[in-house]
Amino acid sequence: MVSNMPVRRLILAASTCLTLAACDTWMGEAEDASLPGKRISVLVQDRAVQPDAGAAAIEVRLPPPEANDAWPQAGGYAAHAMHHMQLDGKLERAWSTSIGSGSGDRARLLSQPVVADGRVFGMDADTEVSAIDAATGARKWTTSLTPEDDEDGGLGGGLAYSDGRLFAATGYGEVVALAPADGTVLWRRRVSAPVRGAPTVRGGRVLVVSVDNQTHALAADDGRLLWTHSGLAEIASVLGGSSPAIDGSVAVVPYSSGEVFALRLENGATQWSESLTGIHRTGAASSLADIRGLPVVDRGRVYVAASSDMLAAIDLRSGRRVWDRQLGSLQTPWLAGDFLFIISNNNELTALEAKSGRVKWVLPLQRWEDEDDKTGAVVWTGPVLASDRLIVVGSNGWALSVSPYTGEVLGREEMPDAVNIPPVVAAGTLYFLTDDGDLIAYR
Repeated sequence: MVSNMPVRRLILAASTCLTLAACDTWMGEAEDASLPGKRISVLVQDRAVQPDAGAAAIEVRLPPPEANDAWPQAGGYAAHAMHHMQLDGKLERAWSTSIGSGSGDRARLLSQPVVADGRVFGMDADTEVSAIDAATGARKWTTSLTPEDDEDGGLGGGLAYSDGRLFAATGYGEVVALAPADGTVLWRRRVSAPVRGAPTVRGGRVLVVSVDNQTHALAADDGRLLWTHSGLAEIASVLGGSSPAIDGSVAVVPYSSGEVFALRLENGATQWSESLTGIHRTGAASSLADIRGLPVVDRGRVYVAASSDMLAAIDLRSGRRVWDRQLGSLQTPWLAGDFLFIISNNNELTALEAKSGRVKWVLPLQRWEDEDDKTGAVVWTGPVLASDRLIVVGSNGWALSVSPYTGEVLGREEMPDAVNIPPVVAAGTLYFLTDDGDLIAYR
């Protein structure tokens, strides 16, 4: 796992792109000529969040990039703190393959792919799980997890890999263990309600959060129920679901009510609880208290964002709130050393000092397909940090690379379709999953 990496000063290159029109290729490499066609702005000028006073004195220092061979669970590993990953050289598209059905009128792709043992595992919008060869993009096997008596279809779910098993949570209210070699179902367990987010696995336990705000802890070997925990029920929530974070013997569980609980992994006993219900709610997303992004745990702190205009750092042991910001988000914060990067509900990519919550820089991103008429809302997901590049991707079909030190855009890459799932990095390869269900590998 990538954690507690040493921090060292990284020197910035003097020539950084100031605008998209002046950028080189999307990872910042030089190219021979400008691309033809109409230029589309992916930035806006106004900001809801401003850098703090004295931000110029805050020096962004990051741990050096480190190679990671796998991305076995949503958010990387169980604690969701991946820091700074490594991508070598100029990235080019290596292959593209379909994992099955994409998003449509009645189904949505919500599951982030996972990578382990030289394979990429994905779940499509019809709850079909596929194994893809990471080197070539060839499909190895496919298994449908749709129950025989299904009539309405399931929405959501996700995957996790641990100790030689692949675990799937589904919108049908089931958790299933699969053999990663051929997709054989090893066990299947029904829980109280549909599951929108991916499982989190550690210490022989599989944790899932169902839409009725219940956490179910199952035994990884046979699926038997070990314990449950309940939060406050919510009538409405944002589409999708979050996943618990596990650090050592503590599971940090987010609910759509805005509640966060620290539970003992052994028995589900409550260690502390906190609520991220915001006082000031500035938009449609912030009218709900939902925690859609994953909580991140590192060095005794929990970093978690709610849609209700609240980002907080919480002491893992005591539950004491260390700091908070009026910054709502549906995305997972990205922690790298002593800095936190997050995309707000206002489509602002923001860099904060993790120990204090002070804002270093803010990059406003495109909000509308048509900025003049304010139509076609754009959703940005990410970020992911790899080799001194923050990578974000949008529902407008563009991927951007951004300097984590200055917030300047270094380049962009056009995807074949919209992307609403954060990218994944493993074994020197960057993966995107488009709304059409196409898995694209860059290396």
